[in-house]
Amino acid sequence: MNKTTITKHPFNIVVIVAALGYFVDIYDLILFGIVRVASLRDIGLADDLIKDAGIHLINMQMIGMLAGGIVWGILGDKRGRLSALFLTILLYSLANIANAFVQNLEQYAWLRLIAGFGLAGELGIGITLVSEVMTKESRAWGTSIVSGIGIAGAVLAFWVSEWGWREAYITGGVLGLALLGLRIYVHESGMFHSVKGSSSKRGDFLSLFTNRRRFFKYISCIMVGIPVWFSIGILIIFSKEFGEYLGVTEPVSTGKSVMYHYIGAAIGSILTGYLSQVLRSRKKALHIALISLALLCVWFFSAFGVSASIFYLIVFIMGLAMGYWAVFVTVASEQFGTNIRSTVTTTVPNFVRGMLVPMTLWWDYMAQSIGIWQSAIIVGSVVIVLAIISVFFLEESYGKDLDYIEAE
Repeated sequence: MNKTTITKHPFNIVVIVAALGYFVDIYDLILFGIVRVASLRDIGLADDLIKDAGIHLINMQMIGMLAGGIVWGILGDKRGRLSALFLTILLYSLANIANAFVQNLEQYAWLRLIAGFGLAGELGIGITLVSEVMTKESRAWGTSIVSGIGIAGAVLAFWVSEWGWREAYITGGVLGLALLGLRIYVHESGMFHSVKGSSSKRGDFLSLFTNRRRFFKYISCIMVGIPVWFSIGILIIFSKEFGEYLGVTEPVSTGKSVMYHYIGAAIGSILTGYLSQVLRSRKKALHIALISLALLCVWFFSAFGVSASIFYLIVFIMGLAMGYWAVFVTVASEQFGTNIRSTVTTTVPNFVRGMLVPMTLWWDYMAQSIGIWQSAIIVGSVVIVLAIISVFFLEESYGKDLDYIEAE
């Protein structure tokens, strides 16, 4: 392996490029939630159709991410981290620009699917690259910085959305294309070059299901991350509707909820990464974050009659707990060998995002009979309990040497 690729400085060019890539990723991923109402009204939908159309569009985006996660992950292991990174940025940038010109719901849905497919590779490949070029003692700092800076893209999405939803989509696309210029300064990881020259099978997605130990680790990784997208995809994206149900004294803005939540998440990414370093344990940091998120969900669901300021405060503090996303993706990357690391690190967060589809369908189905509040409590309780249990099935990966090949 090329030892010159290993660094312990958290602000090297690989970390910066990965962080900016994730920044644009989150910008696009969250932008729809911010402009959902305004954009759907503008293309002619009546107010009583906006909620169901919003669920349909976000599900199309997540289906795209689910498919893209598999394709980009395998490509990252077979062809290289940088080749996959280039293509994923290019695809979602062009889809974003095209999204600014939609005239009906069908066009909107297909472009959300394509954008989701492109977005799917950015985080996983970026984290894989950062994990492989940093020392085992310092890589959590690198991945936390990627997540912390990246998550701040949601804040920019809120500000830019004030210009208009079409302008906001164009801005996201242009930012993505500008990012491609930085790719020339990034080199492939030495670990990938090492495994590329071996006879091991790379990017074998099915191998995750043919070995019991790998299968349980893989499924456990996915289960650990699902509460993050329960919080974002249901509680935050539909915070306007929850605010009305809870009787918040002023109308709740979804855009503001997203902004405050992601400001908290950006800070939480750094805090959770720091916690995992101090405790010298990824698993302890994950358990603390998940239990905190569970308690904060109780606060959210009991916030009847509060002011909008208190509601946004709750949303912000929930973001602090949700910041465990960086450690979660790092753990997924650290669980498996170099020959399937990109496949795992890219598919796991996208399967988590893809789980929003059954979660929203289950939530919406139950909401028709028992209401959005009770049904959200049920969904949230199930996914958080399963996540806490799943952490026990993961191996402690703090300080683990990642330069190895997964046995076939």
